[in-house]
Amino acid sequence: MPTRYGRRSWPRSANNPVDPKAPPLAVTDTHALIWAIDDNRKRLGKHARKLFDNADEAKCAIYIPAIVLAELGEACQKDRVTLALPFEEWARAAFASGKYHEAELTAEIVYVAQRLYAIAERGDRLIAATAVALDLPLITRDPQIAAAAGVECLWA
Repeated sequence: MPTRYGRRSWPRSANNPVDPKAPPLAVTDTHALIWAIDDNRKRLGKHARKLFDNADEAKCAIYIPAIVLAELGEACQKDRVTLALPFEEWARAAFASGKYHEAELTAEIVYVAQRLYAIAERGDRLIAATAVALDLPLITRDPQIAAAAGVECLWA
């Protein structure tokens, strides 16, 4: 049976846009995003939970790497994750809310990822490379990934 994710109310969020002076603070990995949008934040570390709470309160914004969006879409397609809205509609609403920013997969990120083969899984490598390329900390429960990339791990 699929797990239901994405209960977060985007129409409510659209009424409370992010302060344009509040810079994005971090890059999220897939698990952190899924747990945050599911209101299953008890699975997040204390620092990670605070960042997503701050995004909800328009105190910051969080980058979602293209690979994270692709992994979320695949999980929806395989019925492992069910969003409150169709996937594309959910993603567009998330980015339109201003609380999440799209982190496109660029050639620079691919170049950085080529230096991160200490991270075995390609998706994790691209997520970490996104954090490196954007010079932002990474919201992940796997400190080895952040350490291999040389970025701060925001979790505990």
